Amino acid sequence: MNKSILQKPKVSCIIPFWNEGQRLFNVLDEIVKCKNINEIICVDDYSDTNFSSEIKKYSPSTKYMRLNKNLGKSGAILKGLKHSEGDRILLIDADLRNVNHLEIDNAISVIQKNRNIDMLILRRIKAPLFVKLTRGDVLSTGERIVKRFLLQEVLEKYAKGWQLESKINLYMYTNKKDVFWFPHSGINTHWKWGFYKDLKYHQLKFKDIFSIGLTNLVKLFLFFGKRKYLSVNE
Repeated sequence: MNKSILQKPKVSCIIPFWNEGQRLFNVLDEIVKCKNINEIICVDDYSDTNFSSEIKKYSPSTKYMRLNKNLGKSGAILKGLKHSEGDRILLIDADLRNVNHLEIDNAISVIQKNRNIDMLILRRIKAPLFVKLTRGDVLSTGERIVKRFLLQEVLEKYAKGWQLESKINLYMYTNKKDVFWFPHSGINTHWKWGFYKDLKYHQLKFKDIFSIGLTNLVKLFLFFGKRKYLSVNE
């Protein structure tokens, strides 16, 4: 039998961040424990502080990239993608709380055993009620595992700034890709830098989310990301 068929897909974890401070290291403390991740790429989107020495101490598989200007989330991930080796890309937000490396490893096991899955969304099952009612726990979560070539196409052709989640959701829905969700306990931090800076950040973020248009947002709300992957043993 061809050895390439037996080999598990290589998984690269990309963590874009900007001025996250200790939040980033709290996430890394868990991610480096994952046995199913081949490499971790931390992409510094031109933060005020350079964290290269601290990040490089974590493990040999942890890489650090510092951009020379702020590109926004989509641009930072694309830069990291171009320096990654995996054919499956795990995206992780740097401001997560309650990250559990066992849950992440279980999610990776799903895509390693089911190569037909184009994207596995890590649903934030502990998100606030309002987020769940708007389906933001699925539609807006930054944690997902995507086939490399699909992520690259979306980033190069469609997404910029904070558009990635809405643009990749629409791409997967429009092209009838195989998408499931899988539970994880992580929740992100909404207020981080002070009222006015946070407010400006959220205004820009929501503008990018709505860039796909209200009609498409309604379609995604009603029809996209409804299938739960039921067992890591399947």
